Parts: sequence; structure tokens; C-alpha cells
Amino acid sequence: MLYQLHELNRNFLHPLMQWAENSAKLFSNPISPLAHTPFAQGMAAGSELLFRLGKSYEKPEFLITDTLVGGKTVAIVEEVTVSKAFCRLLHFKKDLSAKDVKALKQPTVLLVAPLSGHHATLLRDTVRGLLPEHDVYITDWTDARTVPLTEGPFHLHDYVYYVQDFIRQLGPDLHVISVCQPTVPVLAAIALMATAKDSKLPKSMTMMGGPIDGRKSPTAVNNLATEKPFSWFENTVIYSVPANFPAAGRRVYPGFLQHAGFVAMNPQRHTQSHWDFYKHLYAGDQESAAEHRKFYDEYNAVLDMPAEFYLETIKIVFQDFNLPLGTWEIEGKLVRPQDIKTVALLTIEGELDDISGSGQTEAAQALCAGIPAGNKEHFTAPQCGHYGIFAGRRWREVICPKISTFIKTHAG
Repeated sequence: MLYQLHELNRNFLHPLMQWAENSAKLFSNPISPLAHTPFAQGMAAGSELLFRLGKSYEKPEFLITDTLVGGKTVAIVEEVTVSKAFCRLLHFKKDLSAKDVKALKQPTVLLVAPLSGHHATLLRDTVRGLLPEHDVYITDWTDARTVPLTEGPFHLHDYVYYVQDFIRQLGPDLHVISVCQPTVPVLAAIALMATAKDSKLPKSMTMMGGPIDGRKSPTAVNNLATEKPFSWFENTVIYSVPANFPAAGRRVYPGFLQHAGFVAMNPQRHTQSHWDFYKHLYAGDQESAAEHRKFYDEYNAVLDMPAEFYLETIKIVFQDFNLPLGTWEIEGKLVRPQDIKTVALLTIEGELDDISGSGQTEAAQALCAGIPAGNKEHFTAPQCGHYGIFAGRRWREVICPKISTFIKTHAG
């Protein structure tokens, strides 16, 4: 019933949100008489803050229209290469002739985005950083509340199979980059392909800030998963999609609950951020206010996860540690990272990462014992938190160039 109550509350508050939005405009637009009253700035700031705290946030767009290649601006066309029920494979295609694209000799990169609450657009800065020197594809996961029940369930092993399908579609001259949650299923996907001696194995895999072995330096995320019994997750965070969505009846971990969890991890920081937003609006600091809007337009846009996928991730990754213990079987096939021999490995962690603790991603180095030492590399980004691994100044200036160099080295 919680999901239904959430929808009822959202519909009930909709008129108030519309009033707040209109009030913010009336008290800030220069052509409005109300904007010239003594308390206009305070009313406009308070109204917009109320609106943004209560509004619904839709899936953002990537809005990547161009990039620089060799000092020249090249237009980018966003194309859907593969469309599956729970994911689209997007291609950020450079708007050049086939001859010019071939002449660039840019390595093909599959960027595997997390299915852990936020949309793939969270990696917008990651894509922007990679585009000048790479041909970039990304997994764009679908909000489970929009996938009809007729499409069936989506398990953790389905995620693994999706990744394998995309690798085979783009391979074999491919480089795979996984960010956070997908490091585990991506390693499983490539391990199973290596065991089967698949000819479409990628050239390299880069794993960034992921829970390969959650026993190392456990964070608040790890502690929650280990302190609560599996039944708690089944009974507390899983609900059925209401009738007003295409996936009516599908069992999901709702996005609004995930968002509440995100905020609860740093409540003081978010409270201060919203207070600062009000002060910036009141003082007329539109540049700072725009940065706040940009961040929370992305941060507050969340999707529902299929229940079976989420619960299996909790059990396999965060409670039983099947991957590092060598006990993970996918439909009768044992996941053996040690069978990977020809795929170069780069693991990246942030020194200040409070989501995936120190050593959790680096654990892939020992698991992939079959990869020669010369083809393995680890990097810990100094003074870098979880989001700083794939977005922001340190990503652009330190981490992205390091990945590019690693890819070039192992491009064959």
C-alpha cells in the first residue's frame, strides 16, 4: 500500500506545487507588479524552494550535442543501437562520414551504467570526458515501473546476459568501463565468456568504485545490508507498482524509497544545500542557484528497480559475497574470474569513497589471477569521493586521462 499512498500524496500535493511554481515566477519576473513589492525576493525564493522540494523529477536528458576532436568541434548524434525490455544501448555517434570516423581510429568503449536508483544520465560527465578520444556507448536502464508485466522478470543474471549481448554486439575490439554497482555483473559476464572461450571478449575492462568484495572497508551501505536479515529487505522495501503505470502489479524497489535512503545518508549536507539555495535566490546569485538546480535535477530523478534484481544483488553481492568467495553460480555455471587471461584490467577507487570502501574494487586484481601482472593496474584517486571518480574536475583532469592511456596501451 505504501506505493499507492505515495501516489495519492503526490496527486494531492500537485495543486500546491503548481501554486508554488507560479508564485516563484510572479514574484521574480520583472514584468510582474508583484516582483517590485518589498518582500518579493523572499517570497520568490521561498516559493521556488517549496516547489523544488515537492515536485516530481522526470528522467533527465543527456544533452550532449557536440565534442572536441583534435581541436575541432564535432556534432554528436544520440542513437539507440539495441533496445531491450529493461535497457537501451545508446551510441553517442560523431556526426562524421564513415571514412572520417574510420580515420580517427578511436577505441570503442562500452560504459556500463549502474542500475541502482539514478538514471544513466548521472554519468553524463563521464561520457563527455570519454568522447573526444573514444567511440562511446552506454547502457540506459529502463524505469521498471514502465515495463509491463508481460515482459517478465529481470534478475541479476539477466543483467549479466544483457552485458554479454552488448559486448558481443560491439566486440571484439572493445573496452568495457563499469561504474559502481555493475562492476560485479560485468566481471561475471566477462568471466563466463572467458570460461566459454568466447571470441568476442573485450580488450580491456575498467572497474570504478564497485563492491567486488564488500567485506573490505565496509561502509554504511555495506553495514545496512549485513545488519538487516534478507527478510527485512523483502518485507520492507519491496512494493507493487500502482495501476496508473504501465508496469501495474510489478514488484519493485520504488525510486522514492531509494531517494529517501540517499538523503538519509547525508541529511545535514542536503539541508544546508537547500538553505544555501534559498539564500542565493534571495541575494540574486543566479549562478549558484543554477548549479543547485542542475545537481538536484539529476539527484532527485530516480527509477524503480525490479524486485528480483535488487533482492538478488543484496543476497549475492552484499550478504553472501559469492563473487569473492568463488561460489557464485549463474544457471549452473560457476563464475570464475581466474579464467580471464586476455582482458587487461584497470581498477579505480576514490580515497574518500563512502559508498564503496577502500579495497572493494581492487579485490578484482586478486580474483583475476589469470591476467598477467603487466596487464593489470590499480589506481586510487587522492582526495576523491565516490561521485568524484566519474564526474567533476578530478574525473576530467586525472582519472579520464588515465583510463584513456590504459585503453590505448591495451588496444592491440
